[in-house]
Amino acid sequence: MNQTRTRPLLAAGLLGSIIFALAGCDRAPASAGSAPAPHAGDGPYRIVCTVGMIADIVRAIAGDRAEVVNLIGEGVDPHLYLASRNDVVQLMNADVIFYNGLMLEGKMTDVLIKAARTGKPVHAVTEMLDDDRYVMNTEQQHFDPHVWMDPRGWMKAVDAVALALADFDPPYAEMYVSNAMRYRAELERLDAYAREAFASVPEPQRVLVTAHDAFGYLGRAYDVTVRGIQGISTESDAGVRDVNELIDFIVTRRIPAVFVETSVTAENVEALVEGARHRGHEVVIGGSLFSDAMGRAGTYEGTYIGMIDHNVTTIVRALGGSAPPGGMQGRLAEPAS
Repeated sequence: MNQTRTRPLLAAGLLGSIIFALAGCDRAPASAGSAPAPHAGDGPYRIVCTVGMIADIVRAIAGDRAEVVNLIGEGVDPHLYLASRNDVVQLMNADVIFYNGLMLEGKMTDVLIKAARTGKPVHAVTEMLDDDRYVMNTEQQHFDPHVWMDPRGWMKAVDAVALALADFDPPYAEMYVSNAMRYRAELERLDAYAREAFASVPEPQRVLVTAHDAFGYLGRAYDVTVRGIQGISTESDAGVRDVNELIDFIVTRRIPAVFVETSVTAENVEALVEGARHRGHEVVIGGSLFSDAMGRAGTYEGTYIGMIDHNVTTIVRALGGSAPPGGMQGRLAEPAS
């Protein structure tokens, strides 16, 4: 179907979902206890988000209607993050709270529960993602929280935010829908870029080895084999046996590059490089990827789109594929080598 014809249909569908939600028919209240009351004021309200990937889409959808605060910043691992006293104050003073869910913010769970018990709306943006898009971790028996690694999956988070804000601030529901559809169109472009770029990597080399297993959604979306030293949470430890098995895999498959992550220590990845060298195979560190946190605030890589653009471009070029050094928009601060 022609893309220019599908967007109005998608907008109509999302608006219909919002109207249905406002009638209280499509989902349970997001917070504990009775359903939160809609926003009563005319001025901006305050939204607190746990991670930058969520804050970025919330800002795009809320526009000038809200002040958006991001708690967990650049280079910080949300799996291990403990809420500070200031974070607790921020959460308790928020009008709306968005978090990822799927145990990403495991150590913040108690604080989020307390905030929900106050009656304010507390939303997990993964709540609208279809079950068949989840990647099960068979070892720990819970879903992979890194949904943002697939732009098409993250579009569902955009829908969840638009629904939640329309629920909270009904007079501006159509504005939230319009902003969400505009942002979804950008994610469609990002997805198309990633699909074309990964297809240029020779299939035997289309293997992504990283510090922890944060890229499963990316692998499934773009037909990339993904291996991580640690599990989907950085709380899990990588044993000597795990490292040695991964070195065997790299040497056998003649993998040209492995990758470090900005929010995870590089020690284990460096051990892979050294281990492969001892077995006669030279593998390089192909670059540093954003996994659980975006880049520095105020930069292109400090946005969700910039984060994914950086990752895709860095991976593809290091594995022998074709992608422009400056990425999809030519805006990468440090063009991929």
